[in-house]
Amino acid sequence: QLQLVESGGGLVQPGGSLRLSCAASGFTLDYYHIGWIHQAPGKEREAVSCISSSGGRINVADSVKGRFTISRDNAKNTVYLQMNSLKPEDTGIYYCAGYMGYYSCSDNVLRRASYWGQGTQVTVSS
Repeated sequence: QLQLVESGGGLVQPGGSLRLSCAASGFTLDYYHIGWIHQAPGKEREAVSCISSSGGRINVADSVKGRFTISRDNAKNTVYLQMNSLKPEDTGIYYCAGYMGYYSCSDNVLRRASYWGQGTQVTVSS
């Protein structure tokens, strides 16, 4: 079965850290651009960070700049999102999405991505 699987979510206090993983199953991520998308409770999904297939291009949303870092390890077929200095507004479900072709971190492009994971819940609360 071809799919993306997210992991690493959980409950963390404000100021804490989490590392999310997005692993591909059944296919190689080498040629796929990957985006991390955040859906806060009651809000629409929005991209927080993307990385191109080569790793040479990275986009980071202003709301998480300086706190979140995206990276990829193609040998492990996995993309990571390191989340530091977490805030309550970072709470929500985090999805990863994979697509080929033209690289863009826009919500429109990610919405049409070939593969989406099931999401992992992140809760930032004291």
